[in-house]
Amino acid sequence: MLEALSYDFIQNALLAGILVSIASGIIGSLIVVNRMVFLAGGIAHTAYGGIGIAVYFGLPIFLGASVFAVLSALIIASITLKHRERMDTFIGLMWAVGMAIGVVLIDLTPGYQADFMSYLFGSILAVSQADLWFMGGLLGLIVFIMTFWYRDILAVSYDSEYANLRGINVPFFYTLILLLSALTVVVAIKVVGLILVIALLTIPVYIAEKLSHSLFSMMLLSGLFSSLFTLLGLWFSYEYDVASGASIILVSAGSLFVFLGFSKLKH
Repeated sequence: MLEALSYDFIQNALLAGILVSIASGIIGSLIVVNRMVFLAGGIAHTAYGGIGIAVYFGLPIFLGASVFAVLSALIIASITLKHRERMDTFIGLMWAVGMAIGVVLIDLTPGYQADFMSYLFGSILAVSQADLWFMGGLLGLIVFIMTFWYRDILAVSYDSEYANLRGINVPFFYTLILLLSALTVVVAIKVVGLILVIALLTIPVYIAEKLSHSLFSMMLLSGLFSSLFTLLGLWFSYEYDVASGASIILVSAGSLFVFLGFSKLKH
């Protein structure tokens, strides 16, 4: 693996893995605490529509997926805030429609031979410098927002009624969390694909949650575990010539089972 570090695409993959892992650790913690896992899954699959639009009109993939995911997050936020009892129905509908739009537009693109596996299971080895700038910019935005509004987001995440009584704009922060989740899902798709993105956002968080006593420490540990699992997954992928996205998730899942096993032995 050490000799492979001399290649630019390996360096880009490692840097992308770390950037996305830290972002996923922070946002994944918010997703789990706010019980938004199903919402994030809906956004991930809906974002495929944005990929189809980008391919059809010759736009950057990240741009198409990001715009589509953000619009989806805004719609989901509006629906869940006003009609929570209909949430599952609307998210399922958007999930299906987004995927259908993506498939149809990619099929209609003249001469386009898509590697669908790269969208479904990630293509971290194909990360470009432009992708890295996007990932780095998103992580910077997430860190800035969490630093500036940490107490408000903490209050909204754990007790929205109390936050509302304190005068905190709960709908605004709820929507903000969903928007950041949408953008994080988009960059994570590049690493592990839209099929596996929820695992990247939740497995490290689950382990971190059991070992931490605050949202801040949970985010730090989640980012650390996610980075470790990503690096080990990339090593496994390189050594055995298998898909990198699936390798990262298998390492994460294996680590979770080991953690659960030790936890049971301790009790």
